[in-house]
Amino acid sequence: MNTQRIIISRTDSIGDVVLTLPMAGVLKKLFPNCTIIFLGQAYTRPVINACEHIDEFIDLKQILSLPANEQIQYIRQLKADIIIHVFPRKSIARLARKARIPLRIGTTNRTYHWFTCNKLIRLSRKNSLYHEAQLNLKLIESLGAKAIYSLEEISDFYNLTKIKSLKDEFKNLLSDKKFNLILHPKSKGSAKEWGIDHFAKLIELLPQDKFNICITGTLTDGESIKYSLIKKFPHLIDLTGKLNLDELISFVFFADGMVAASTGPLHIAAALGKYIIGLYPSLRPIHAGRWAPLGIHAFYLEEDKSITERHGILDIRPEDVKEKLMDFAKQIEK
Repeated sequence: MNTQRIIISRTDSIGDVVLTLPMAGVLKKLFPNCTIIFLGQAYTRPVINACEHIDEFIDLKQILSLPANEQIQYIRQLKADIIIHVFPRKSIARLARKARIPLRIGTTNRTYHWFTCNKLIRLSRKNSLYHEAQLNLKLIESLGAKAIYSLEEISDFYNLTKIKSLKDEFKNLLSDKKFNLILHPKSKGSAKEWGIDHFAKLIELLPQDKFNICITGTLTDGESIKYSLIKKFPHLIDLTGKLNLDELISFVFFADGMVAASTGPLHIAAALGKYIIGLYPSLRPIHAGRWAPLGIHAFYLEEDKSITERHGILDIRPEDVKEKLMDFAKQIEK
């Protein structure tokens, strides 16, 4: 195949986008001269911009705000040869067909793909035994990708190397003598959470002479944990509501590790090679087998299935999290 322009369409949340970035890495390996265009939500753009394999970004909202005929023209002027519908969206599938993109790849389990795509992949995510990132890559098997990549292989394809500089006001919060640990307690409803009481217990267990602990999240997150965590532990560094996504990515890059449920920041930290602990239920389809963080130092703990079905928060012992963090701290002892 000659030089191609390839659109990857993934228009959902940050964690999903992170797990799609290896597709760009594989495509660049298969077709070194290709141009990768990522179609996504504007708020995920900092993650996409950090990936060295992405050449252009398209904002979904910008396209859909145009009159119908201009939407088609917008897609046509991209001169794309291929579009891969990683996250299926009917409006985009129809636009790609009307714009006459030569190769349009989608899954068979979306009826509208039968009328809008000319390459259909039989793929069921919900009941699959494979990880989300592995399932993403199956969409490009017909382009020369392997049938299945190991999770270790996939983590090599992130290449989040375009990290923006971090302001001194944030960089100065990091310690050169302790393990810089980020706790991200909330998930905005995207994952089953560990619970504030568990985070509080973990903070009590971690020795202050070994861990420099920062709390991240939105401004709303900060208000919800103000008295249960932030005020309760004066040695914590409160960053809730203080970092935009570009700054969060940079801060994670300079930190050492993170503890969080299955959230976008957890997957960002994993992709950056940080020492992380992901906290997961064992219930399908939100279990670690499908959504575990992928990275050279990524680790996860999963609660017992019988507990998952009974409780609203993750029932994972803080002592187990602390034990693994102590092991991490020894590995990078400063």
